[in-house]
Amino acid sequence: MRPTWLPTDLFPPPSHFVDVLGCRVHYVDQGTGPTLLMLHGNPTYSFVYRHLIAGLGDRFRCVALDYPGFGLSTARAGYGFTPGEHAAVLSAFVESLHLCDLTLVMQDWGGPIGLGFAGLQPQRVRALVIGNTWAWPLDGELLFEIVGRVVGGPVGGFLIRNFNLGVNVLLPLGIRRKRLDARELAAYRGPFSTRAAREPTHVFPRQALAARDYLARVRDNLPKLASLPVLFVWGDRDRALDARQRHRFEALLPNHRTVILHGASHFIQEDAPEEIVVALRAWWDECVEPARPAAAARSLS
Repeated sequence: MRPTWLPTDLFPPPSHFVDVLGCRVHYVDQGTGPTLLMLHGNPTYSFVYRHLIAGLGDRFRCVALDYPGFGLSTARAGYGFTPGEHAAVLSAFVESLHLCDLTLVMQDWGGPIGLGFAGLQPQRVRALVIGNTWAWPLDGELLFEIVGRVVGGPVGGFLIRNFNLGVNVLLPLGIRRKRLDARELAAYRGPFSTRAAREPTHVFPRQALAARDYLARVRDNLPKLASLPVLFVWGDRDRALDARQRHRFEALLPNHRTVILHGASHFIQEDAPEEIVVALRAWWDECVEPARPAAAARSLS
């Protein structure tokens, strides 16, 4: 049964659960067709993809999970909420559901987590949709040094645990075009209603610097994905993940199409869902679907 802060009229897809690596993972699975695996960041969960699922479920199978400690998922004892652990859970989740031929849809920490998985299991991945994220160590990036040391440090921990900083402040700051209404904010606050429940949202900013080795492995595996069709959907008002990050991605993943979401900030799923739906449908029809017969013919030659 859904908690009262996540009513079905606000987030209609039915909830499903699967046990992987000692964690109880919640996910939604809506629609039929090619599979889009949607990966959230911090401090969000599968709810952030509600508009995309509504706009794409007639054409695609939309699968969106919550990492342990986020949304309706629960973590095993001793789970550290690091991106490497989330990537391992993601891999086990994919195997448990026998998912393949995947198009990964990623934003924020969903990028390092999803691309970490994809770099190790490229045979399961058909295409990539990438928005306002990164896939490499962030050492030397001033803003991320501040985030890692301040938001990820004792001061940030105090503000997160006592005032739910991630949801109450950072989430609205990352949405430029609209304001979340009271019910939407309640849905985002719901998973983090206690001080202890907010700890996963504190781990992520700390990991901006602490996960350097993991992020280096993600970066080093990107060449395995260089031939995949890629759609970049990028908000141009994101102060943290700006055009520099996008340009680096574009150089590493050359088989791409880029759609700039003008005026959108960091949480593009809230700021520009209709534009993302239109861009994804057009890219799929023009770049992804036509490539499948050609790839099959090459494999037979």
